[in-house]
Amino acid sequence: MKKRLMLSAIAISAIATAHVNAADDLSSMFSQGKVNGQIRAFFIDRDYQGSAGNTTHRSSTALGGNLKYETADYKGLSLGTAFYTTNKVATGSVTDATLFGTDNESYSILGEAYVQYKAANTVFKGGRQKLDTPLAGSDDARMLPNLFEAYVLTNKDIANTTLMAAHVTKFAQGTFGRAYSNSSNANKLLSVTSGYSYVDAQNQVGDFKDMGEYAVGKSTDGVSVLSATYAMDKNFKVQVWDYYAHDIINAIYAQADLSWKCLLTDMIKPSLSVQGIKENEVGDELAGKIDSTYWAAQFKAKVENFTASIAYSQTGKNSAAEAATGLPNAIITPWGGMPAYTQGMVTRHQFLAGTKATKVAGTYNFKDMGANLSTTLYYASFDMDANSGYGIARTAKESGFDVIYNPEMIKKLQLRFRGNFPRKFHESASGDTGWNEYRVIANYNF
Repeated sequence: MKKRLMLSAIAISAIATAHVNAADDLSSMFSQGKVNGQIRAFFIDRDYQGSAGNTTHRSSTALGGNLKYETADYKGLSLGTAFYTTNKVATGSVTDATLFGTDNESYSILGEAYVQYKAANTVFKGGRQKLDTPLAGSDDARMLPNLFEAYVLTNKDIANTTLMAAHVTKFAQGTFGRAYSNSSNANKLLSVTSGYSYVDAQNQVGDFKDMGEYAVGKSTDGVSVLSATYAMDKNFKVQVWDYYAHDIINAIYAQADLSWKCLLTDMIKPSLSVQGIKENEVGDELAGKIDSTYWAAQFKAKVENFTASIAYSQTGKNSAAEAATGLPNAIITPWGGMPAYTQGMVTRHQFLAGTKATKVAGTYNFKDMGANLSTTLYYASFDMDANSGYGIARTAKESGFDVIYNPEMIKKLQLRFRGNFPRKFHESASGDTGWNEYRVIANYNF
């Protein structure tokens, strides 16, 4: 609580000082501001291929996006605000919930409203805003992204180094979180290891909620974050993040990226990345006992316009007794964070306890053929332990594609066609669940 009060005092002080400095030229500060945004149209169609009655066919179309205004920078000070909206255009016999708000309705939200102040190599940003960090992020996978109320201080005084201190107080879940239900302990486990609430992700969309209330159903003092990122040059980068979610968990995330010249030929550009997560319960242990680990590695090789990658990850195992709760050795990410190299487009089982995951992918860019077009194909496999807490021992698989096209005739327009085909996404004594899903997305940025 003291940290929250301190950060609020800093924000108020910055605003008060800024108004004094900007009083003589307040009109130009606003008149020279900029408007930008995005118009998004999204169609999704999923045809279930499971047994045990899981043969639903669902589809939906939505239109929305965001409109943002940010003032001009006056002596380091700027203000910003952004409005987000999603609107129902059409639905099939069964609605796909991930494009809409509660009860599958259209909704709008004032998603950003912040003050920003820059002084030399230091930036403070406080209020409603979009965050993209490893374990708390926007996860902009459907119509509207996750948004945050946060107070963020960054500094770049040290050469090649970015330091950050932040305190996050509220979370506004985007539409994608509605993919996860709280109908069973297994479903809640899948939700909290995939980036969303352990108690109810389907019905918390569209509002800024206390971080703890959203994640576990109980109010907390938010999440305090410290990070350091060092980039020696374009070939080496290392970052460490510490997330202290008061009375829930302390989560440490680390990542290193290295690229080098191939000894055999200059045509091949290889790179290697590694990542690790360590989580432990803290304070009142509102999510229960947690002592989880995750590590992963990814190797990439680029040859002209083609890039291939292979990744592997592994989490710690649960005992049979621990599997009753499902959380002790699972990696939980209740606030949209999803940095895993092995995640599929929809299958995010790599954070379940006792899971060994592998992913291979290939991307080709057609720019040398005169088209601003890229195509990605991928295949992911998730070998899950019997004590993961989600179903039985099985190997879930997902293949898919992602095609992105930016037509020359219409600048700032992006067209995207995506498909994913999971099998054994969930399996129980009564059968397994999979599906064929296609998405058509149009984004126009202005």
